[in-house]
Amino acid sequence: MAAKKRTKPAQDNGDVTVALVQMSCSTKREENLAKAERKIKEASQQGAQIVCLQELFASRYFCQIEHDSNFELAESIPGPTSRALSRAAADAKVVLIGSVFERRAPGVFHNTAVIIDSNGELLGIYRKMHIPDDPRYYEKFHFTPGDAEPGFQAWNTKQGKIGVLVCWDQWFPEAARLTALAGAQILFYPTAIGWHKEDGPAIRQAQVDAWELAQRAHALANGCFVCAVNRVGREDDLQFWGGSFVADPFGRIIAKASADKEETLLVRCNRASIDVTRRQWPFLRDRRVDAYGGLLKRLLD
Repeated sequence: MAAKKRTKPAQDNGDVTVALVQMSCSTKREENLAKAERKIKEASQQGAQIVCLQELFASRYFCQIEHDSNFELAESIPGPTSRALSRAAADAKVVLIGSVFERRAPGVFHNTAVIIDSNGELLGIYRKMHIPDDPRYYEKFHFTPGDAEPGFQAWNTKQGKIGVLVCWDQWFPEAARLTALAGAQILFYPTAIGWHKEDGPAIRQAQVDAWELAQRAHALANGCFVCAVNRVGREDDLQFWGGSFVADPFGRIIAKASADKEETLLVRCNRASIDVTRRQWPFLRDRRVDAYGGLLKRLLD
């Protein structure tokens, strides 16, 4: 789905308030959507200008089992969920990042983020590029990897230029780098990550630390803000650990949500700090783009 050509976004260097909606999910799409719509409105009333929902917010995390009945949850874009989100964005006058289990064609499904401007316009979609296959994360059964060109991009919104990736993408520095090179000032990662019920305390802490560290590194290496929004609650064998956070261009966590409670995290991001950080830590200037051809290979001999 092609995004419309847009003019340079306003307020490129001004402050912007983001809201990360961390919530638990029921088995009923209508309940989850109504909760998300309510939280979008509340966030706007509290000053949010960009709102990001968690990955696959409209349902419980269904990828814990491989069963073809799960595909009944999928829908087209535009479709019921994306249209509802467009209305919610327009009513609240916020830029909105949502998540949809997309039915692209018979037998072809994607884990897709929708990017909606504050007037309700669907600017474009991002189809998750990296698809995991781990115990209770059987996503390769459900999702086709994104194949849009370019694969990683940024969108001009009323609140500046943003990039969107999804969950497993957050472990790959190449994805963050390419999205930042496309001009994104803020990277958003809708996420569904949790512990297996058999994981002990030490493993749980190590996983959270690694999750935060990887994304903080993206913020620092690219001199941009990173916003990760996770779900909470126990769903079958998984306990989602919440902990939604925002990291600044120096890689510091400037705000973080709780591990076990529904919460909307509102954070003011000073975009002028992006230019300051990139001048003081000129990683983008010093990149040896002539020497990175090996990145296009699986392994180097």
